[in-house]
Amino acid sequence: MSAWLLLIGAILSEVTATLSLRGALDHSALYVVVVAGYALSFGFLALVLRRGMGLGVAHGIWAACGVVLTAILSALLFGEAFTVPKASGIVLIAAGVAVVEIGSHRARGTVDARSDGSDGSDGSGGSGGSDAADAPHAPGALGAAAPARRREDA
Repeated sequence: MSAWLLLIGAILSEVTATLSLRGALDHSALYVVVVAGYALSFGFLALVLRRGMGLGVAHGIWAACGVVLTAILSALLFGEAFTVPKASGIVLIAAGVAVVEIGSHRARGTVDARSDGSDGSDGSGGSGGSDAADAPHAPGALGAAAPARRREDA
């Protein structure tokens, strides 16, 4: 199953759980759906990550689609207000997810260009002491720790 189909499953499970949480206020039996939905959603999300989708992209799309679908469906199912500011927020969320997705593709292209030797190097990235911090797949290299290592080496 593709990462995108699994991500759709994660989104739908999360939205179902969230809507059931609202419904459980009146029907306590729905708490079973809440727990199962969130567990299923996180399970799907883990499978998405295992298939190689970036965490920022997967979580961004998952969260944004969850917010949008929950806002729309809660208006339909529970009669919650659907105002112009709420609709504007949905448009901004969609734009933000698009920017994250575009940024992810550009970053992936940069990493691919560095690793395939097209930058004139031997493909090992060997131009200095901070290469392990630059490589997202390097053992022990964490994105947050990489800039700190570079400053210490400088």
